[in-house]
Amino acid sequence: MKEGQKSAEKRSTKKVDNTKRIFIILALLIILIYVVYTIYLLIEQPTDVFMVEEGKVYLEETDIGYVIRNEQVVQGENYKNGMEQIKTEGERVAKNESIFRYYSKNEEELISKIAELDEKVEEAMSQETGLSTSDMKLLENQIDEKVELLSKLTDMSKLEELKKEISDIVTKKSNIAGDASPKGSYLKKLIDERREYENQLNSGAEYLNAPISGIISYKVDGLESVLQPTNECFSTLNKQYLENLNLKTGKIIPTSSESGKIVDNTSCYIATISKSEEAKNAKVNDKVKVRLNNNIEIPAKIVYIIRENDEETLMILQIEKQIEDLVDYRKVSFDLIWWSESGLKVPNQAIVEQDGLKYVVRNRAGYLSKLLINVKKQNEKYSIVEPYENEDLEAIGYTSKDITNYKKISVYDEILLYPDLSKVE
Repeated sequence: MKEGQKSAEKRSTKKVDNTKRIFIILALLIILIYVVYTIYLLIEQPTDVFMVEEGKVYLEETDIGYVIRNEQVVQGENYKNGMEQIKTEGERVAKNESIFRYYSKNEEELISKIAELDEKVEEAMSQETGLSTSDMKLLENQIDEKVELLSKLTDMSKLEELKKEISDIVTKKSNIAGDASPKGSYLKKLIDERREYENQLNSGAEYLNAPISGIISYKVDGLESVLQPTNECFSTLNKQYLENLNLKTGKIIPTSSESGKIVDNTSCYIATISKSEEAKNAKVNDKVKVRLNNNIEIPAKIVYIIRENDEETLMILQIEKQIEDLVDYRKVSFDLIWWSESGLKVPNQAIVEQDGLKYVVRNRAGYLSKLLINVKKQNEKYSIVEPYENEDLEAIGYTSKDITNYKKISVYDEILLYPDLSKVE
């Protein structure tokens, strides 16, 4: 092949490659323009269709509340000795039931001496003859059974209870051995010495009982006698008074090592200050709901109202459920729900008014229909709607033919946002 022909072929191939590049660049530019235009449309004209769904609409506000309880602090004389919980935090107790005790003076030393004597008693008993009574064998079997249970338990309160039962059985066993031993014997002296230490231990301990039935708590903040659910207390409350308590929202009340308290678990109160229009128009005995941080809605009732000023209203709410969830706190953040409604949920932007009636526009395969709706409840963003009943349609002037042709809104309907009724037949 001649040199001129080779050069011509190279030029032709290069021309084809350049043409391909131009087409590829043009295609990429077209795609880029399309993407940019689509983004522009989404920004300037966002999607205008909404699918109707079953849902719930609330009118609510987030407030700060001060917890008021019927609670009684329990504290004895020996509170400086330290305390042992008999009933654990949050446990329900009956009136006059033992809830905790204060240690006796020198308790650790006495317990150590008793433990040493128990070892000596066991050793002395193993060398004594004539002590193998049926009662002794029964007690020994009971000790073995409870020791075996001890290794399987994880609940601290039950562990302590079981340890006490074992200690009581050991004491009974020692007493039987002491009574069966000859006067003046070594075993008798050990057991008498043990009894003396045990008497000192028991006489020095102070047991505290529940003055009322309710929930035991060891979270004591000193406000138990201040924030009481009485009219006298309610009437003295105001914004300044509550703020002067200097409480931190959501802070857990610290556990006391000197006292406990019994909390009435049948009802609890929350004092809150609101600036909403609903609060201004609220009345005593109005029913509302409270939502705590566990997202459970609790029925509540307004039992006391004080108008702070033209803008603020102090309300006291009574609740009778989930009392245990508030025992740890004195000041909480919560949602106050004025009302809630369930049903067909649509955005307010989809509702348009004409001649005093409200409509949505349904898009079904490109065909637009104007649907008359009844708005049951509405908040700032959403409404709960329903179709009209026949008698209601008659009341607004619908004929029998109109009622027959009446199109009802239903779940999964696609409706337009910001509809233009002039474009609908």
